[in-house]
Amino acid sequence: MTRPQDTTEAGWTRSTCPYCGVGCGVLMRRDGATGLEVKGDPEHPANKGRLCSKGSALAETVGLEGRLLAPRIKGMDSDWDTALDLVATRFRDTIAEYGPDSVAFYVSGQLLTEDYYVANKLMKGFIGSANIDTNSRLCMASSVAGHKRAFGTDTVPGTYEDLEDADLVVLVGSNLAWCHPVLHQRLLAARAARGTKIVVVDPRRTASCDSADLHLKLRIGSDVALFNHLLTRIEAEGALDADFLRHVEGLEPALEAARASDLAVTGLAPEEVAAFCDLWIKTRKVVTIYSQGVNQSTSGSDKVNAILNCHLATGRIGLPGSGPFSVTGQPNAMGGREVGGLANMLACHLDIENPDHRAVVQDHWAAPVMPTQAGLKAVDMFEGIHSGQIKALWVIHTNPAVSMPDAGRVAEALALCPFTVVSEITDQSDTARLADVLLPAAAWGEKSGTVTNSDRTISRQRRLLPAPGAARADWRILCDVAERMGWAEAFDYTNEAEIFREYAQLSGKAAALGRDFDISAFGSLDDAAYDALTPARWPQNALHQGGRFFADGQFFHAGGKGRILAVTHRAPATKRAPRFPFRLNTGRIRDQWHTMTRTGLSPRLSAHLAEPFVDIHPEDAAAQGISPADLVEVTSPQGRAILRARITADGQPGTVFAPIHWTGETAPSARIDQLVAPEVDPTSGQPESKASVVAVNRFAAQWYGFAVSTEAPDRAPLALADYWALARTPQGFRAELAGLTCPEDWETTARALFNLPEADVQILSDPRRGSTRLALMVEGRLRAALFIAPEPVAVMRDYLARLPGEAAEAVLTGRAPLDLPDPGPVLCSCFSVGVNTILTAIETGGLMSVEAVGHALQAGTNCGSCKPEIAALLARSQMKEAAE
Repeated sequence: MTRPQDTTEAGWTRSTCPYCGVGCGVLMRRDGATGLEVKGDPEHPANKGRLCSKGSALAETVGLEGRLLAPRIKGMDSDWDTALDLVATRFRDTIAEYGPDSVAFYVSGQLLTEDYYVANKLMKGFIGSANIDTNSRLCMASSVAGHKRAFGTDTVPGTYEDLEDADLVVLVGSNLAWCHPVLHQRLLAARAARGTKIVVVDPRRTASCDSADLHLKLRIGSDVALFNHLLTRIEAEGALDADFLRHVEGLEPALEAARASDLAVTGLAPEEVAAFCDLWIKTRKVVTIYSQGVNQSTSGSDKVNAILNCHLATGRIGLPGSGPFSVTGQPNAMGGREVGGLANMLACHLDIENPDHRAVVQDHWAAPVMPTQAGLKAVDMFEGIHSGQIKALWVIHTNPAVSMPDAGRVAEALALCPFTVVSEITDQSDTARLADVLLPAAAWGEKSGTVTNSDRTISRQRRLLPAPGAARADWRILCDVAERMGWAEAFDYTNEAEIFREYAQLSGKAAALGRDFDISAFGSLDDAAYDALTPARWPQNALHQGGRFFADGQFFHAGGKGRILAVTHRAPATKRAPRFPFRLNTGRIRDQWHTMTRTGLSPRLSAHLAEPFVDIHPEDAAAQGISPADLVEVTSPQGRAILRARITADGQPGTVFAPIHWTGETAPSARIDQLVAPEVDPTSGQPESKASVVAVNRFAAQWYGFAVSTEAPDRAPLALADYWALARTPQGFRAELAGLTCPEDWETTARALFNLPEADVQILSDPRRGSTRLALMVEGRLRAALFIAPEPVAVMRDYLARLPGEAAEAVLTGRAPLDLPDPGPVLCSCFSVGVNTILTAIETGGLMSVEAVGHALQAGTNCGSCKPEIAALLARSQMKEAAE
């Protein structure tokens, strides 16, 4: 269980990646300067040494640039005592005047479990309100609700090893290749070794489809109809497991609802559905992986239960290679679920409405009071500010002014709230800029604790770097406020190990009440054993070490039976109208994370897709008069965005897709969640982030620009552009710009934009064509260049991005010299390999496979998430050769 020698390896410290829910182990060590070296941990069971592009670039994101180094009150630096006294006083006074439900915490899957536990204890046990919710509400709340309805508790039945044991893996609303690349590589390795079949169920063609045997391109929101049909085929084919169904109730009502379902709403061809059902039913070992495409819906909970129903009806659950599997999007979304970080839960999977559960938690905490009902969930919490109910809010490690649905209204709420506290590592986020008090928190590499990944494995995150300036661990900040509010004894922790022990001991009491979550074996760990803790999957108690659930037919409902639920298809909540004829699907891209406060610091992660975009089907683009590289204006009843058009048949006519990552710091007009309607699942409270209605029209810019520079452009003149998007490069920054009104003098504008009033300027102007090109030089070195045209600027962007800081005599040509190879846009971020480099190697080296490209260039040999794009380049090259 604990092996002290495993904490380090030849000078490397073991820790856990802070990105997605895969929970990859990393090895890190100081680089001799101010940063880190990071590589995959070959002994961690989740990744066995592999890292994705984001994990591989972790060392590029731990610098001090943009860090918040001191408490700040109303924009002015302060000290800890003053800031903490103010926070405690304002919360205490608000509670005294308006009651405990007048305050709220909005927390995050970026918190470590110990931080999460303390925040939950403070709000629910001592303030006495359940108004604590987490950004995991936007990620996996529907999965929690589905699990509880089917199993009696929020239990993930399976393990990652099931991917290697399965004969069929179905990916539903999950682009595993881009969002969980290490798991996808494990799946592809299993496919190569044993012929595992892969089915993708997704309205879009994604990178995950490249290796799929079947892609079901169903209509947005129609998953329930598909899995209801599968349930009816399971019955018709005699595939119900009568023995297992003795442990399950609700089959007949579920079948009746399924028979009434209309498969036509999926838009799938009957033969496609028949092939899927035949494969699913006739393959005994089936794993169904689902993610945000299922969860983020007003019928998300029903979609989850429709999937669970099929596994329960066939007994394909809890067995090696069989079961439903929810993969989470954040490093500690599972830890937040376990400590009761959601507004409708208590710690250790106990229920807030259950008086016996409340009593156990209250006694364990020696708490003066406990709420008796659920608090405000995320969307309602911010509406509570608008209504005047919430008068003091504490936001910890999340950016709701960008990431919440109807984000513009959420930003208004943060500005309106009488008192807003934000704990963050930076002051440069949309939410941090709206805070009354900013509290500097420790970042990854600077803090210590535990996280739980998607298959219930608890791993240590360890401290190696000192916290800069006045930054502190989140649990320490929370305890300091609790002490000032009068609860010093209950929050008198000396370290993270002490918090973990208290939490583990509570889990034993929860298990005695019949709950699944039990890590009571860790309740007596001393500090050294905690420091040396190696990855361990729960449950961890005297009798049970990890493993699977439910194969024995034992569930956590009263009476011990599982439940199959009757569910019916419901269309997305927002209705199309002539004014808003398109459905907007949102999601992530391969190399960025949430709102880019961390990944945006890495030049190589910014190189793959450097600009916000919207994918439009060719039929729709033609009808709207939109050409490739045009800017388009996307509007909804909630807001407006300007994005670069990508014309692709990956989606379906009548739908568009845009990623979520850009913010007021990187592209103010591209904040996608300000377009998303605040409609939520009535059971889970999870927003419908993938089916809002929008209009799409060409943005009639009068000028377009592209810029490169050694320093970030000045925000004041940058704001004169109606559209701008900023990205890191190894030499500085690159920017895309466009506007409705041309400045009168581009030289004056360029000097102001790059804050170079004394620079030497080279200008190449063509008034007839309306184009201007400027280079700003200091001491013979390029500091910035700006290219202006009346249409999207046609220059070699990736070549130009390498020039700032160089002599760059021919920069204004916008093209690489003939004798200098241009690598083109980065395709493989792990090894910074460009498209042109790969194409040249294919053509000159006679490369015929993805593996051959990897052998020659390394591209695709680390996380593998770029392999589908390499395959597309190979196909393009082969088509070109055949045509010639």
